[in-house]
Amino acid sequence: MKNHLLLILTLLFSLNSFSQDENIQAKLDSILKEADLIYNYEKSVWNSSDLLLTNKKIKKNYGGYIVCHSNDTLTVTYLDKKQKESIARYRYKFDNLDKPLISRMELSSLTALEKELFESKKKIMSQLSDSKYNVTVPRGYNPNFVLIKENEGYKLYIIMGTTEIGVIPIGNDYLFKANSEGDITYWKKFHSRMIPTMAEFNGENVISSFHSHLRTTPYITATDICTFRLYAQFTELRKFSVYSPAIGKTMTYYLDSNKIEIEE
Repeated sequence: MKNHLLLILTLLFSLNSFSQDENIQAKLDSILKEADLIYNYEKSVWNSSDLLLTNKKIKKNYGGYIVCHSNDTLTVTYLDKKQKESIARYRYKFDNLDKPLISRMELSSLTALEKELFESKKKIMSQLSDSKYNVTVPRGYNPNFVLIKENEGYKLYIIMGTTEIGVIPIGNDYLFKANSEGDITYWKKFHSRMIPTMAEFNGENVISSFHSHLRTTPYITATDICTFRLYAQFTELRKFSVYSPAIGKTMTYYLDSNKIEIEE
């Protein structure tokens, strides 16, 4: 009887652990999907802005940008200084962000969607000065704003950028959710501070990095992955790991395969 009871308890424990791991993996799959989307937005802006800046006339008339996507295609639209018209549009496929499908550098009217996105982005960003959000930008870094339209509102990510070679600006990242009117309804700061990853240590190339999260951020974040993908490509770094005391596991992201693995 004792042996039967022990077997049942062992099976129940194993099933529970398996179920927990399945739930964690499903969460990580969702995070990776979101990270891919944020990366596609930012990488397309990086590449299209390089193209835009080669035209001195258009460069002088630059007044901001917005990004939108549909299925596996996204468009980066650049506005004039008066923020009334488009001065350039670049359209990319998710699987080829290095070369735009369409490149149009001409003055044209904004579409209804482009107007909506730009006005919503302005409204959301105007609320960020409220002290309750405690949005800060450490010296030496610059904020990048990633606005993504949802079915019933918007998400605005803030990730840090840097021009310093060999630095991956992990940390000091935020998510703001807003309703269809552009009013912020939810916000979260993923890391309490900057935790930059250095590509070299004592003159040696670094190939992996590690940091831990607060209990309030139990999983590796989409912003972590996006930032790592953007900057690690210029270094020897190929993976980074995050330990979560909330779930008692380490999650490792691999750059070359774009995958997350769970470790005990």
